[in-house]
Amino acid sequence: MPTLTLTEVKITPLDAPLGAVVIGLDASQAIAPEIILQLKQALRDRHILIFKNQQLTDEQFLNFAFYFGSLFIPPQDIPVLASETGATPVIIPVSNVDGGYTGTGELAFHADHHWTPYPSSGSLLYALEVPSQGGETSWLNLNLAYETLDEFTKKRIADLQLITYNPFLRDRNAPRSNYRLDKSIPLISPVYPHPLVRTHPESGKKILYLDYATEVEVVGLEPQEGAELISQLRQHLNHPQFYYQHKWSVGDIVYWDNQATLHHRTPFDPSERRVLKRVSLAGSRPF
Repeated sequence: MPTLTLTEVKITPLDAPLGAVVIGLDASQAIAPEIILQLKQALRDRHILIFKNQQLTDEQFLNFAFYFGSLFIPPQDIPVLASETGATPVIIPVSNVDGGYTGTGELAFHADHHWTPYPSSGSLLYALEVPSQGGETSWLNLNLAYETLDEFTKKRIADLQLITYNPFLRDRNAPRSNYRLDKSIPLISPVYPHPLVRTHPESGKKILYLDYATEVEVVGLEPQEGAELISQLRQHLNHPQFYYQHKWSVGDIVYWDNQATLHHRTPFDPSERRVLKRVSLAGSRPF
């Protein structure tokens, strides 16, 4: 089997706050070490990589993903998307058909697995069928979001810890909350505080490690003060200057750094099919 060389692959940054397009790479082939290293550096710099016109079997998709890390496996008592009876599929169908997950509605800006002890480092999402309209995915640059905070806020949040509560273990009959104000409600899962300002484990960049809508709590702050702070930070996140929106084409693979980005999906017509496959890679303890 031929091995791709550096001269055949081109990585072009998008005219956007993050992202780069990779041209000339066939992810079904063996890839030269210098290309893998260049892709890893591009991910550190640009946070998401877009590979066009791929045609992969499940085995080829996994083999390509494992160039960048090992599989994310959550603890058995901490469910994530597609967890069933303590097990999570290796390849998760992100689809509105054929037993897939995430449906057809809007998904607010979020990072995957924030509520686990070792959140995933990244994910690769591979498009097999896409709707004619809607279903776009946006990625938000959390380093840029941090860097554009005022100095007072940076100092205020520098050493704070944040608990993100597991959205797959919430009481579906209870009113939805973006901040845990009622401490009388018993916890039904372990919690894992992580730094609100995370240091990226490879680039060293500072990350505002907060999603847009999941229930959270700032450790050590009174509930009202914590809720007001998180509301202020989430208002700051809600700006197009931080994100890129991707219009999917069949054959696209997007590999994103889950440690440095949030992602969002627009709704789409339930009568149309949207079929993608996701592999998530293991991460480390946030610091």
